[in-house]
Amino acid sequence: MGVDPTVITASDARRLSETLKKKAGSSLVGAKENLIDQVWGSDRPPRPKEKIMVLPEKYSGNKFQSKIEELRKELDKKKSAGIIISMLDEVAWLFNLRGSDIPYNPVFFSYAAVTPTTATIYVDSSKLTGEVNDHLDPDVQIRPYESLLSDLTAMSESVPEEKDVNATESSPTKKKKYMISTKASWALSLGLGGEEMVDEIRSPVADSKAIKNDTELQGMRSCHVRDGAALSRYFAWLEETVVQEGETLDEVQAADKLEEIRSKGEHFVGLSFDTISSTGPNAAVIHYKPEKGNCSVIDPEKIYLCDSGAQYLDGTTDTTRTIHFGTPTEMEIKAYTLVLKGVISLDRAVFPKGTTGFALDTFARQHLWREGLDYRHGTGHGVGSFLVCKQIFCSMNC
Repeated sequence: MGVDPTVITASDARRLSETLKKKAGSSLVGAKENLIDQVWGSDRPPRPKEKIMVLPEKYSGNKFQSKIEELRKELDKKKSAGIIISMLDEVAWLFNLRGSDIPYNPVFFSYAAVTPTTATIYVDSSKLTGEVNDHLDPDVQIRPYESLLSDLTAMSESVPEEKDVNATESSPTKKKKYMISTKASWALSLGLGGEEMVDEIRSPVADSKAIKNDTELQGMRSCHVRDGAALSRYFAWLEETVVQEGETLDEVQAADKLEEIRSKGEHFVGLSFDTISSTGPNAAVIHYKPEKGNCSVIDPEKIYLCDSGAQYLDGTTDTTRTIHFGTPTEMEIKAYTLVLKGVISLDRAVFPKGTTGFALDTFARQHLWREGLDYRHGTGHGVGSFLVCKQIFCSMNC
């Protein structure tokens, strides 16, 4: 069986291969060409060529050189030959760069390779401005985006063989391995030489990115204050327009007004995802997206849910609010109250270091469970610092 190795992770490929061998006596092969790409031919839309920007230190809170030095300490600790970074938000965060290749997310198609002595970004150089080049020079090399897979073999072969310090004279030598994320494509693993040359690990860049520094924390607070003020102005306008003036307003018109209000705020860049402006039954649809000409008119006698967010130079927001302009039903009041009690319980929870979010999730749902209720949605998620909000992206088949 053949599969495009750029669209499947190494771990998924391994599981699929084991299943094929066990149940069909066959093996999994990484195809050199994607048949869908061949069908596209010259009609395939080109990859975006939007310019990349530098995120100044006053927003990032740390020089990218310092971040790379911290990463190299991790390489040294793991005795690794280097790390290949494929997650787009990790590349953007590590080098203090932002782009606009993917709607709502300030990332750009790229890979990065960091070794104890070098740092390389694989990206379309036409997207780099003079400011970006000055920002990276001389610490970072720039290579064509398409060159990574062909470079991997040379990178792997150039790693010298070493003896374990505790080994005997007759012990065989071995090479250091390259680290890749467990979310990286199988193509990266194959390019480096397979499992013998690769350590699949939880990305140390992701862990570092998750711990916001003081500047990022302050940026998060500041952008949420501005964003909260914009939401308050929006809800006041919505109530005045729909309830007091009795105007007919659909979900898309309302979402457009919210974006207009947000756009007047300081450091505003754009939305962080499609605004979920939903009235009545639509408010119960997870990740509902209203579409012009195919959405509902906001009914002041029904629940209205707004899940929305924005990208600011100093942070990312994602806020959900459920309101009612009239008189909610008894069940609506009960459900709302049970969710509120769960949020309060979660906020007041005291727990030891190392407790996972999965364990804490129970605090948020306990009051609903007692009533035989639940919600089919995650309790929460992290947001970036002017980075991705809900989605996760990697350079797989891009």
